[in-house]
Amino acid sequence: MQGLDLILMGSLANAQFIKTQKGGQAMAVDHVATRTPLPLADRAAGLVGSIIDSSTSLLAAQTHDIVRFAMGSPADEAVPLAEFRDIAEQVINHSSMTYGATEGEPVLLKALVEYLANTSNPTSEDRLTITSGGMQGLDLACKIFINPGDLVIVESPTYTNGSATALSYGAELLEAPIDENGLIVEALPYLVAATGRTPKVIYTIPNFQNPSGTTLSLERRHQLLELAHEWNAVIIDDDPYGLLRFQGDDLPSLQALSPGDPLLFSVRTFSKILAPGLRVGWVDTDPGLRQLVINAKQAMDTCTNVPAQQIVAEFILRGGLENHLASLRTEYKRRKDAMQKSLRRHLGDRITTTDPEGGFFLWLTLQGEDARISTRKLFETALAEGVAFIPGPALSASGQFDDALRLCFASTTPERAEEGIIRLRRAIDLELAAVTSGEDA
Repeated sequence: MQGLDLILMGSLANAQFIKTQKGGQAMAVDHVATRTPLPLADRAAGLVGSIIDSSTSLLAAQTHDIVRFAMGSPADEAVPLAEFRDIAEQVINHSSMTYGATEGEPVLLKALVEYLANTSNPTSEDRLTITSGGMQGLDLACKIFINPGDLVIVESPTYTNGSATALSYGAELLEAPIDENGLIVEALPYLVAATGRTPKVIYTIPNFQNPSGTTLSLERRHQLLELAHEWNAVIIDDDPYGLLRFQGDDLPSLQALSPGDPLLFSVRTFSKILAPGLRVGWVDTDPGLRQLVINAKQAMDTCTNVPAQQIVAEFILRGGLENHLASLRTEYKRRKDAMQKSLRRHLGDRITTTDPEGGFFLWLTLQGEDARISTRKLFETALAEGVAFIPGPALSASGQFDDALRLCFASTTPERAEEGIIRLRRAIDLELAAVTSGEDA
C-alpha cells in the first residue's frame, strides 16, 4: 500500500481506533490504549481529516521530479515576497509580538474596509472578524450553527475540507449536483423533500468553485437566497477566488443581492490572493452575530497571527493588493489557456474539462474507454510518472467521481504544465492497459 491509499486509509484508521476505544471488537495497535480505552467524544468519529492537505506531506516525501497540479496554492513566483520582507522590516516591532484583539488588528480592519469599498462586497468594521485563514472561518460558522444531526447541503463535488468541518460538528450531509452554472439550485427543493427535513445550513462556493471552476449563475443566486429564507437556513458563502476573475463579467455577490442579510455567513481569505502561509482571512457577518463569532474564536486561538496581519494591512495601504491582483489575473488566464491547449494536444477527446473564468482549477473527466479507469488508482501511476493531481473521490463527501480529477493551473508555468500533461497522458495509457489486460485475464 502506498501514496493515496495510505491517505485514504487514514480516515478508516481513525474510525477503527474510535471503535476500539468505544469498546468494539477491533484490535488496537497501541497496547496501552488496548488496556485503557480513551474516553473519546462522540464527535471524534466525524474528524475525517483532509486528503487534499495530506497530499502535501505525501508529495514532500517523494524524491523524484513531480509536476504538482495537486495543491490549490499560488506559485512561489506569485507571492510578493520582496514586498513582504520590506514591509516586515518597517512594521514589525514589540507590538507584533504580543496578543492582539480577537476581532483583528485595527489597522487591518480599516485597510480591508477601504479596499472592499470598491468591490462587489463593500462592508463595515462591525461586520468583520479576522480569522486564521479561510478554514477557521468555516469552522466558526459550523461551530455556531450546526447541531449534531442537522442537515447541511453541500455541493457535489466540493471542497471536502468544508464538508469535513460540518461533519466534525455532527452534520448529516445532503450532496447536491452542480453543472456548468454552479450548484443546481432548482434541484434543491426535491432533494430536501426526499429527506423529509429542512436544511440548517447550505455550504456553497459561488465563484470559480473548488474543484470544478464553475460559477453560480445570477438566476441561481437569487433562487438560493429565496430558498434560504424559506427554510431559515444559513448560507455559508465560501469565496476564496472571487477577486481572481480573469475573463467574463463580474456577477453581484450574494451580499450585494441581499445586503445585510443575517442568513449570510461570508468566508474570505488572503491564502489564494497573497500567500496561504500567512494564515490570514476574514468573515463578514451580521453585526449582531459578531460578538458570538469573537467568543467562539477566543476559544480557539485568542487572536490571528499579529505580525502577518500587520504585513497584510501595510501591503493593502501601500496599494500593493490591487496591483498584485491585476498581475495575477493576467498570469492565471495565461496559465489556464496554456493548460487547456496542452490537454487538447495530448488527450484530445479522451477527456472533457470545465472552462473557468477565474480561480485556480480545471475539473477533468475521463471519456470513452478511459472512463473505466479509477482516478484513485491513476493517482499512484501518475505519481510514479512524475505528476500529481487530486482524484475525484477526494472531492466528494461520498467518494463519487472516480472518473474525474482536479488540476490546479495557477501554480505551474505553461512550460511545466506541458510536461505534466505529457506525464499524465502516459499514466492514463499505462492504467488503461492495466485495466484492459485485467479484463482480458
